Amino acid sequence: MLPALTMGDPAGIGPELTALAWKASQERNDAFLWIGDPVLLKGLVPVRIVLSPEEAAAVFRDAVPVMPITLPKPVVPGQPDGAMAPGIIGSIEMATRLALEGSVSAVVTNPISKFVLKEAGFGFPGHTEFLASLCGVAGEEIMMLASPRLRVVPVTVHVSLRNALEMLSIQRIVQVGRALAQALRQDFGLAQPRIAVAGLNPHAGEGGVMGMEEQTIIQPAIEALRRDGVDVTGPYPPDTLFTDLARPLYDAALCMYHDQALIPLKTLDMATGVNVTLGLPIIRTSPDHGTAFSIAGKGLADPASLLAALSMARDLGTQRVASKERLS
Repeated sequence: MLPALTMGDPAGIGPELTALAWKASQERNDAFLWIGDPVLLKGLVPVRIVLSPEEAAAVFRDAVPVMPITLPKPVVPGQPDGAMAPGIIGSIEMATRLALEGSVSAVVTNPISKFVLKEAGFGFPGHTEFLASLCGVAGEEIMMLASPRLRVVPVTVHVSLRNALEMLSIQRIVQVGRALAQALRQDFGLAQPRIAVAGLNPHAGEGGVMGMEEQTIIQPAIEALRRDGVDVTGPYPPDTLFTDLARPLYDAALCMYHDQALIPLKTLDMATGVNVTLGLPIIRTSPDHGTAFSIAGKGLADPASLLAALSMARDLGTQRVASKERLS
């Protein structure tokens, strides 16, 4: 099986990335199926309409295999339009359905614009929450950013910093920690994964002088995870957790809020960072960048992160199958 790649926001760099990814993958025949409006790829790469994922692999060397989604009007690169929202959503829905049916190995998502979809009435903060709802596991979704140099998981994600502090709890940290440990075993092939937990406050609270959350919330969660058999340590001062000396000591860092996790990952490895959604019955990856409307249609898009997302989707799919076989 091959992964399905969604359209993303058609006014962003998704179409260019798709074309560049096909050119880079063509020689290796690392096939994928694209779900989008074929007009978007016109003039960039050859396109072949297919009716099923089974047809896609056979045509991939010659053209991008496309299961079509028709948009209501022409797209202007760099000019997002709420009229495209049904097509953007439809592409995600089709890819997810195919993955749930077992027709594709994974879902890889091109970037979407949250504000475009919100203005069109989309009721989810982003891709991750929407995919969880489509998969019937709303509330269990967890975002990981992964690269060859670092894996990070934020406990709270697409909320304001003020709301993130209010949402932080022992229960939430334990829930995310358990899911992370399971994913590292099942999808990343780590028999005994090591998880390092970041503190919330400067110097991890410095014994309560700079905040009590480490003592009242984070440490009790760590102890609960240890009782579950998870190899977890911390809480560590966030300003030293991501140094060259610290990173080899753990397999993933559990962070307290969005930017605490994503800033070090993107600083270290923006080009090949990949967004992975844990807690789903399907595999989902995506590039770790956005729609980049400001450069759309200008030939400046870098496909490195999308290629990394496609590669990781294939690797995770292979590893998940192997894990199931070991358990059967």
